[in-house]
Amino acid sequence: MSSEDAGSPVRAARPVDDVPLDELIASLAVDVPDFPVPGVLFRDLTPVFADGAAFRRMVDGLAAPIPDPRVAALAGGDGHPDGNPGFDVVVGVEARGFLLAAAVALDAGVGVVPVRKSGKLPRERIAADYALEYGTATLELHADSITPGQRVLIVDDVLATGGTLAATVALVEQLGGLVTAVSVVIELSAPGGRQRIAPHTVHALWTT
Repeated sequence: MSSEDAGSPVRAARPVDDVPLDELIASLAVDVPDFPVPGVLFRDLTPVFADGAAFRRMVDGLAAPIPDPRVAALAGGDGHPDGNPGFDVVVGVEARGFLLAAAVALDAGVGVVPVRKSGKLPRERIAADYALEYGTATLELHADSITPGQRVLIVDDVLATGGTLAATVALVEQLGGLVTAVSVVIELSAPGGRQRIAPHTVHALWTT
């Protein structure tokens, strides 16, 4: 008998695919109080990123929002024809949004565009200021990164006050892009960020 057999029986973990996605994310995410400043509760998603099966499900979830029918009408399509993900490019917001957007774009077979903090992009760019719950900042987008009429899926990790994502929507629309949806892993309902992004579709995997 092996040492494993000799010990107490080990209860098998519940398969990742059997756990509702919001419960799966909540079980792996770690709450970090007073980060990055006192009074802010930071939800660390890196353990979800590090779990291959959980990350796969999270990426699949982010890539499958209900498309905004207004965008489908403007783009002249039905939103999700066979083989079409319903968007032409994925925009990721600095910094954790980069990881998520790149994975979603690769899986969908489309390109990925970064929205960066001020001073990080080397070429002609447009800018939008935004407010966070703990300060203010500026986001920038290369002026040639989105073409008029492109269907854009915006991806980020957390929707809180909505300042970051509202600024991102404004940048995309300034270049003529059509925002099909805003996909996030976590939506914090108390700050009311969803209302700030309205009437755009918000797709959250876990609302808390």
